[in-house]
Amino acid sequence: MKKGLGRGLDSLFGVYGNEEIASNTNHNDVKRTVVKMPGDLDGDLSNDVIVDIPLSEIDVNINQPRRNFNEKTLAELSASIKVHGVIQPIIVVKIGERYMIIAGERRYRASKMAGLTTIPAIIKNYSESEIAEVSLLENLQREDLNPMESARAMRKLMDDFGWTQEKVADRLGKSRPVVANTIRLLNLEPEVITLIEQGKISAGHARSLVAVTDKKAQIKLAKQVCEKKLTVRDLEKAVKGSQGRNTVANQSVELRELVEDMKRVLGTKVSILGNDTRGRIYIDYYNRADLDRIADLMEKLK
Repeated sequence: MKKGLGRGLDSLFGVYGNEEIASNTNHNDVKRTVVKMPGDLDGDLSNDVIVDIPLSEIDVNINQPRRNFNEKTLAELSASIKVHGVIQPIIVVKIGERYMIIAGERRYRASKMAGLTTIPAIIKNYSESEIAEVSLLENLQREDLNPMESARAMRKLMDDFGWTQEKVADRLGKSRPVVANTIRLLNLEPEVITLIEQGKISAGHARSLVAVTDKKAQIKLAKQVCEKKLTVRDLEKAVKGSQGRNTVANQSVELRELVEDMKRVLGTKVSILGNDTRGRIYIDYYNRADLDRIADLMEKLK
């Protein structure tokens, strides 16, 4: 893989980093080569040359993380394109006699809705692994992916490229806890995931529900969020109440003994939510001395 591929999309895509249409751009300032046949593009066109490619010659990337496109915003973008044209070129790679979208599927879809026959594009010479990496990173750096799409994309970066959570966080400019908490959403029950994808449950609600290890309780609470319009704070209280009623009964003797051992070794309150397969362990500290003592113990354990 080329060094620096993950440095950020500004360095990969030049100045073409925003999905929105810039209506004040002067079309006459953009130089394009109109392409009549795919064969006309033989040769090196990787230096950000903008070309007009027939929409009929372009395929979407089936591996891109975005699954849902908001029809309202897509229609708004289409209306803008009818008036101003497509200001930002999409990013594609040539595969055989056709082209596959790496970035800009919204613009591609909106252009088809607007009745255009061609679209401005930049052709990149990416390898198969680079295509996957850039496509995932490009989508993750946008703000309109739903939480589950983001979680799947992050997990795919880790599975396909062997990235750690730290590396994913670094490439995306996010903290490691944000990445970890997003990926944990994949542990939610399918019914809950569907509600998130439908926009009925927010990312904040979803993160609270991950702590509920009982499947039926998790689904019940998710439905309550929708039916009763619970806030995230309301849900957190409900989750604590649910865990308080069910946690001890689901914990093995060994797990409870582990918690007692941690209390004795750390010299502070330790509590647990969950069971032998999933859950959270909480370690309390009450002043700086407590925190320093726990940190010293961690250093010794290393």
